[in-house]
Amino acid sequence: MLSKNRISQIRKLHAKKFRDESGLFLVEGYKSVEMLCGSDFVVEEIFATENAMTDNTTWLPALSPTLVTADEMSRISTMQTPPELLAIAQQRTNLPDIPADSPVLTLDHISDPGNLGTIIRTADWFGIQHIVCSPDCVELYNPKTIQATMGSFAHVHVHQRPLATFLREESTRRRILGTFLNGEDIRALDFRPSDIVVIGNESNGISDEVAQTVTQRITIPSSAQGSDTAESLNAAIAAAVVMYAWR
Repeated sequence: MLSKNRISQIRKLHAKKFRDESGLFLVEGYKSVEMLCGSDFVVEEIFATENAMTDNTTWLPALSPTLVTADEMSRISTMQTPPELLAIAQQRTNLPDIPADSPVLTLDHISDPGNLGTIIRTADWFGIQHIVCSPDCVELYNPKTIQATMGSFAHVHVHQRPLATFLREESTRRRILGTFLNGEDIRALDFRPSDIVVIGNESNGISDEVAQTVTQRITIPSSAQGSDTAESLNAAIAAAVVMYAWR
């Protein structure tokens, strides 16, 4: 049984302030916790219900999880429907260098945690191991971001850098492709493995400062006709379409 004090400590990790102070974050759900445990993240503690223990006899008991009731799980979880498994892990502090010939996806002020998580999951599918986020992007360790990755946070390295500075430095040795409403049709573009692709904010697109570092503008053409069609694509959808064409 979890004490009230322990429940309170765990619940503090729902807030960014305490995640930043402690260097810890929450991972919820079977798939995400399993991916976490198979990665290089340091796991502090795992909480499991009786159902989780019964359903995961091959790997879970060896990790010595803390057994909790369904009510306790609902009190420590951030999810509307509480999971059967929840873990506390340490945030990564040392990320590997980005190889000069590897594909890099860069995100300029992505504000929705679901979009960021979906982009990370999609990057994992297409074998893109490095994502660079501007400092004003939504936090990787936001519980909604982690949930949306469906465990891919464990495979993709998410860096946070001043984006314009990073791109200016990289533009001396590789192309910087930016997604705009006007640009070269991605279907006709000869993508290179070493390209960097920039995806902009959900509402405002790529910022002016970052746009100045782009060496080639690209676009996803619309086949819709008429004046009442959608003005743009969701950021995660746009990233997925570009990654498909790229990879």
